[in-house]
Amino acid sequence: MTSPKDSSPVISARDLRLTLGEGEAAVEILRGINLDVAQGETLALLGPSGSGKSSLMAVLSGLERATSGKLTVAGEDFTVLDEDALAMARRGRIGIVLQAFHLLPTMTAIENVATPLELAGIRGASDRARQELEAVGLGHRLTHYPAQLSGGEQQRVAIARAIASRPPLIFADEPTGNLDTATGASVEDSLFERRAETGATLVIITHDRKLAERCDRVVTLADGMIVSDTSA
Repeated sequence: MTSPKDSSPVISARDLRLTLGEGEAAVEILRGINLDVAQGETLALLGPSGSGKSSLMAVLSGLERATSGKLTVAGEDFTVLDEDALAMARRGRIGIVLQAFHLLPTMTAIENVATPLELAGIRGASDRARQELEAVGLGHRLTHYPAQLSGGEQQRVAIARAIASRPPLIFADEPTGNLDTATGASVEDSLFERRAETGATLVIITHDRKLAERCDRVVTLADGMIVSDTSA
């Protein structure tokens, strides 16, 4: 189902906390998260809206800084980095797939995948982008713009973009939330297949228990805390 796990965790969080606002308006979003994720593992963060799962993903992926606690991601101590340093740390380490596809509308599918590779200084960016798009079944849509693609096709482009740099860690936040059931299932298959082929660690944020159960492990959140942690 997955590649063999490395002994050292790709994510290690200890007493991770996130508070938004100040004084009487302060709201504690994450309340003491302790979590290890092994290299090559597929993990679902499950919970209802407001449980803190998307906020946890934002912190784990370096899109948001924790208020306190200790967080190591792919060998980097995220808790001592400022926003610019976090952006640099994400490069090459982390791929992100969001519910809203976030493709650049003025770029073709292949340009949307190749441009981040070029910015990262990766050689043969166009060739790799083409290979990734072919791997998710879009070899015939390389020169199409996002407006010319269906929702499912746009999400496949987003998956190709996230995986193209071969990051050790991929986050997917409600990756099928904007898709119908059949299209969503197809996109899920593409995501899991590419993860298996690259050996990356995959963390999926979802409220869909059926999707969560495709993962090796399901961590359930409620009120900013982990309330269960079960393996498949």
